[in-house]
Amino acid sequence: MPEPKILLFDIETSPLLLYGWALHEEIHDPKFVRRNWFVLCWAAKWYDKKEMFFSSLPKYRGYTELPSKTDANIDKGVMLELWKLLDEADIVIAHNLKSFDRKKANTRFIINGMSPPSTYEMIDTLTEARKEFKFTSNKLGYLSDKLCVTKKMDPGGFDLWLGCEAGDEKAWNKMGAYCRRDVLSLQDVYTEIRPYIRNHAPVNVFGDGTGCSHCGAKNMKRDGFRHRMSGVYQRFRCNECGTPYIAQNPKKENIINIS
Repeated sequence: MPEPKILLFDIETSPLLLYGWALHEEIHDPKFVRRNWFVLCWAAKWYDKKEMFFSSLPKYRGYTELPSKTDANIDKGVMLELWKLLDEADIVIAHNLKSFDRKKANTRFIINGMSPPSTYEMIDTLTEARKEFKFTSNKLGYLSDKLCVTKKMDPGGFDLWLGCEAGDEKAWNKMGAYCRRDVLSLQDVYTEIRPYIRNHAPVNVFGDGTGCSHCGAKNMKRDGFRHRMSGVYQRFRCNECGTPYIAQNPKKENIINIS
């Protein structure tokens, strides 16, 4: 049976360049925008593979100063590479995927004249952290510090983005390392919170429909019973990822390799 293609990714974008009259005034009129944002770089990997994919503007432009005015297709090559991975993915995971990464990617796809990638299931670790937990902070850095082996990297503040604006090679290398580390931290965070995700995209549909819907493992154990008005239901727990389950009905056990 085919395995689901689960993609983790992270993107980094440029700041807007704006006109303004004073530091304390907010800009609301799009006419004040001198240069719109675009994607500086992205990193991605398949969940079950070690290889890290990465693309950034210097691949297409070299280490040159970024333009001060809008260049609509500045990141087209970078986005074409990301599009191919998203088009191939069955499930996509990112931190703040629904409000940031997906929308930012889609914006640059359409501006660059590209059609949308094939549809995919989404797992947003930020959304799930907010729904299922009460951490002091739901930022990736905080979650990775509390839960993971791979800690999020400190980019060193806005100076890193200024260095990329100036075409500084060291700044771009650090930006790449920062983006890649985010993907590794994301994978750790996802793995830790996965058993708590209630509406996880069903991984087991890519097999024979049995086993763990969160990780696809067939190694399950009995975990007592759940009594309901409609009957007594067997409880199970995945021995691989720890996700708990309840049988769909009191008479049928659609699980194999039960210990």
